[in-house]
Amino acid sequence: MKALLKSYRQSPRKVRLVADYIRGKNVEAARILLETLPKRASSSVKKLLLSAVANAKNLHGLSRENLYVKEIRVDEGPTMKRHMPRAFGRVAPIRKRTSHISIVLAERGQLKTLNPKP
Repeated sequence: MKALLKSYRQSPRKVRLVADYIRGKNVEAARILLETLPKRASSSVKKLLLSAVANAKNLHGLSRENLYVKEIRVDEGPTMKRHMPRAFGRVAPIRKRTSHISIVLAERGQLKTLNPKP
């Protein structure tokens, strides 16, 4: 019940603002929230959420009603380094940052079973 988006071309700092809104929420509530949120990352996070729901349905046979966003992580991806010409023949570095976004869904009421230590 996972979905992963790698090398998304937006800085992790901006994507984490969207991720914090939906962490711990029901899947349907998170989808509605992402549709109304005026951030550029919300459309990509919504697509990733729907992909995770499809993975849960097709691979594990889980229903959409009981799913919630258990974990959403936004990690830093590779940084593209570019140069901006400046005055007197100098250059200034420009860092175009990317993000790795991962979503983990779980069922409400599902208890985690712990294996006893030997």
